Amino acid sequence: MNNRFTTGSLLGAALALFGTAALAQQADDALLERGEYLTRAADCLACHVTEGGKPYAGGLPVEMPFGTLYSTNITPDKETGIGNWTDDQFVEAMQKGVGPDGRHYYPAFPYTSYTLMPREDILAIKAYLFSLEPVNQPNRENDIGFPFNQRWGIALWNLLFLDDERFEPDPQQSEQWNRGAYLVEGPGHCGECHTPRNFMQAKQSSKALGGATIQGWAAWNITGDEQSGIGGWPDDALAAYMATGVAPGYGVAGGPMAEVVNHSLRHLTPEDIQAMVVYLKSVPAQPADVKRPEARSLTNQPPAESEHPLGQKLFADACASCHQWDGSGRQSDYAALRGLRTLNDPQGLNLVRVILDGDALHGPSGHHLMPAFNRHFNDREVAELANFMLGHFGAQPGALSAETISERR
Repeated sequence: MNNRFTTGSLLGAALALFGTAALAQQADDALLERGEYLTRAADCLACHVTEGGKPYAGGLPVEMPFGTLYSTNITPDKETGIGNWTDDQFVEAMQKGVGPDGRHYYPAFPYTSYTLMPREDILAIKAYLFSLEPVNQPNRENDIGFPFNQRWGIALWNLLFLDDERFEPDPQQSEQWNRGAYLVEGPGHCGECHTPRNFMQAKQSSKALGGATIQGWAAWNITGDEQSGIGGWPDDALAAYMATGVAPGYGVAGGPMAEVVNHSLRHLTPEDIQAMVVYLKSVPAQPADVKRPEARSLTNQPPAESEHPLGQKLFADACASCHQWDGSGRQSDYAALRGLRTLNDPQGLNLVRVILDGDALHGPSGHHLMPAFNRHFNDREVAELANFMLGHFGAQPGALSAETISERR
């Protein structure tokens, strides 16, 4: 009986240990899955990878008014990455913008938004990052001159502009609204691009999400304004834009916004996308100079006359086969030009950037590529093409010059 009792006890203990280990593994898997989701919601990859580089290894140049910053290696490499960071150090960096060595990060790293995230969400991100393959890639030195290279000044900046508070749900709002508010204002950090900044590079809270210019791109007004914001967008159009990068007749993501869709938004659940829609539609309206154009009746034929004949010829040769003369887009909504604010901006900020640099979107129907023409067209040709497109598809003519294009290059 003793032998049977011993054998039974050992078997029971082994089963108990196996069950405990299985539960622990399930918990670990759930944490990593949650961490991966939050890492994508926080759009970490877009800044911490270079073209052709290894994910999260950093090195991406970020042009600022005071110089060039380079994103850091956030892989778990112990020598060049964050492999030696403790939980507290990681949370301190995310919520307060302070590294393990006590140095303050520049607010180009959006800790002013990540500070809204609770400790458990931040540690889930850390757990996911630490599960990745370490990449030994030294960080690049920032190219910033005096006095902006004196990081002690950022401590003062934080006293003025960092709230260092976690997100608190509004009891007067629905659970869906609060979820959307958390995603937009916290991990999604939409305001970091879409809110204009003051002379000290702090977000102007009085103009939250009212639109800004960042690295030569227009980050459009995404408040509830019906003319210049997204208030006039149907909910399903706004949801489609965030999830796929395109909403026919309303918008096609380009540049930094395309990267947000590629690396972040398209990976979110439909429920979270809808929650963000609900919150954004409630944001107080902010006026802006660039409004959504009125619907225009265009035929799929070239105009008989044009103020920019060279631009029309270039459009016929290089653009019409995909975009068509009526802007409907051939075979794909990603090529549609109708209704885009990009073509109603007399400065042509995003239009010129797309012509010069091209664009790429990863959608549910595959990879969509707009080729770059910076090596094919000279400055005058880019200006004439942009002016023709603004006048043909938009509500007001463009007046771009070759000198303007040269500066933007």
